[in-house]
Parts: sequence; C-alpha cells; structure tokens
Amino acid sequence: MRVLLVGVGGVGEATARIARDRPWLEHMVLADANVERAREVYRKLGEPRTMTVEAVDAADREAVMGLARKHQVDLIHNAVDPVFNESIFDAAFAVGCTYMDMAMTLSRPHPTDPWHRTGVKLGDYQFQLADQWEDRGLLALVGMGVEPGLADVFARYAQLHLFDSIDEIGVRDGANLEVRGYDFAPNFSIWTTIEECLNPPIVWEKDRGWFTTRTFSEPEVFEFPEGIGPIECVNVEHEEVLLVPRWVDCKRVTFKYGLGKQFMDVLNTLHMLGLDDKEQIDVKGVRVAPRDVVAACLPDPAHLGDRMFGKTCAGTWVKGVKDGKPREVYLYQVADNQTCMRDYGVQAVVWQTAINPVIAMELLETGAWKGTGVLGPEAFDPDAFLDLLPAYGAPWGMLENPSRLPKAA
Repeated sequence: MRVLLVGVGGVGEATARIARDRPWLEHMVLADANVERAREVYRKLGEPRTMTVEAVDAADREAVMGLARKHQVDLIHNAVDPVFNESIFDAAFAVGCTYMDMAMTLSRPHPTDPWHRTGVKLGDYQFQLADQWEDRGLLALVGMGVEPGLADVFARYAQLHLFDSIDEIGVRDGANLEVRGYDFAPNFSIWTTIEECLNPPIVWEKDRGWFTTRTFSEPEVFEFPEGIGPIECVNVEHEEVLLVPRWVDCKRVTFKYGLGKQFMDVLNTLHMLGLDDKEQIDVKGVRVAPRDVVAACLPDPAHLGDRMFGKTCAGTWVKGVKDGKPREVYLYQVADNQTCMRDYGVQAVVWQTAINPVIAMELLETGAWKGTGVLGPEAFDPDAFLDLLPAYGAPWGMLENPSRLPKAA
C-alpha cells in the first residue's frame, strides 16, 4: 500500500512509527505544512527508505491532489485537525483513491435552538456525498481512530456476538494521566478538544433520532478498569453517536468523556472570553483566530510524552438482553504512557489513536475489509480488526456488569 499521510503531528508521528516496518507498507509520504516537523519525524524513524517528506497545505485541495498523483498513492490518511477535512476528502475523490480520517467533517449548531436541535451534524458533508463515492467504486472510511474508531468496532462486535437486542451503547473515555510541570496541558489537540467539548453534545434515540443537550450534561461516575478508577463523565459531541446508529440496531447511543472539573472550568472560561472562536478577528491589523492563539500558547501534545504519567482508557459500554436475561459489558483498550514511550517513543493518547487506522490500512490492503461509499468502522468485520489488535501490541478486554463494579472510596 502507498499512503499519503497528511499531518505529522503527534498522531501522525505515531502512525508513521507503527506502520514503518509493516510488510504491507510499500511507501508512506510524510506531508505537513511544517515541513521541518515532518523531517524531524523522518529522522527519528531512521530515514526509512519506505518514507519520504513533503510540504503540503492541507487546506489546498489541489496541493493534496498533486502529492497523491506524484506518489501514486492508494490511500490518503487525514491526520490533521478536522477543519481541513473537506479539502482532503474532496482531493481523495478527485484523484480516485481511498480516503480515511479519524474525525469527521465539522458540525454547525442549530441557529435558533442549539441545545435541543441539531444543525449541521458531524459528517453530514461526507455522508451527503456517499452516493457519488459508491457510484465511482471508491471508499471513504470515516471516523477510524480510537474514539471514533475502535469504540465503533466494539459496538459492532457486541451486536454480532454478545447480545440478542441492545438498549444502549455508551462510549466512555477516561484517564488518570497527569502532565508534570504544567498547570494546564491537554494531551491532545486543543483545537479539536475545544470543538468537541464546547459544541452542543449530541445524543441518539431510536424514537427521537439525533438531538442535542446542554454542554457537560448528564454527569455520571464510571469505574474505569486497570487501576484508573472512578471518574465523572459528561456528554460531549462525538462521532460515535453519528456513526453507530447507521449500522448497529439499538435504542440509544451516547458519548461521555471524563474531563475533570479543572478542564471543564478552563473550557468554560475560554468560551466566556470568546477564545474558543475559530473565526478570524482583527488584532492590531493582523487577522487571527482566537482558538489558534490558545493552541499556540499551550505546549505541543506531540512533545509531552516524557512528562506524562498514567493510563488512558477508551471503551464501549453496552446494555441489552442475551438469552432472555439483562446483560451489560464494557469493551475497552487501555494504554499506559510509560509503556508507549518505552516501546514507541510517543505518548499514550496519540499512540492509542494512531494504532487503529494503521490496522485498518492492513485490513484494506489484504482485502479483509472492503467496501464502497462513505462508511464508518461499524460497516466492516469487527473480528478481523480485533484479532489484529494484540499482534500490534494493543490487547483489549471486556468487563461484565461494569455499572455494578465496587466504586473506590
């Protein structure tokens, strides 16, 4: 497989590291607007003969198309902030290659009733073009990270193997990670974090369809496995809620994130001051987006690994009925930061995100996954994916009755 990797930040670096020595990888282009960053990663990887470095503006559809044609790629993997999704998605369609991302095209809140009704939903731009992709025999695999991504694979696995009927699928994300030496240092793109955490959270119910709630609504304490412990989780806008109901028969889908009080307070303050705005404003004759200023003031998550300690957990909580009896399971994958730094040289959050699209690349290359149109991870065989996770150093687990686990004091 020949891959154009657009974006060589933290997740992009982890993607390149994981894919580097895989026998199915013929060539990977490390492309970034910051070409020095791409060269830094290339040097870290030992300047492998299967990789080259290119400069690219992800917002420039023609530039992305040019690189895809120059290197005759089979797949364009989008590893930049989702503000660039449309240009990269359109470029892949124009050149006739497979497209993959880890976060779908952005939403826009309802103009008059954002806390109850959806406006433009995550992925609407992509799904409205699904027929065109299918007519051309092309595939766009959207939401193929960890959340969304692995969490969606877990949902499909639960439907196929663990339940006769499903009442609720709830993705639950929590961690006990700490970044030493900083009062506030997000371990993932702050641009994306602001987008998903401050937009109206979205919920799906079979009788109502998609609807929105208040920011940080429906708090609950969830007990995360492998020593992470109980964490309060709240509703956040996320792709799983838009993807799971398209392929998995259930009654309700939610996504809740264990953000922590300090993190929510910071986000609320940014919103109150207008610093979460992604539209450019004039500052002494210079046009700048407030959110970009916030991102520039914070440490780069790609370089925080040696200051991070703890574990992060991504998983899918499924409730339903099996053999006439109520059943609950939590399917999950835990990443330990020190292990990720030791084995891969990248921090846990970006490693846990990157490993899943790399596995998807292998499945697409071998033909174990195939399809046309705009498809989420739920549309494919979950067994083939989960069988490869341990081989990639990412074992997964399952807990029965997670809501009845004893809570730590």
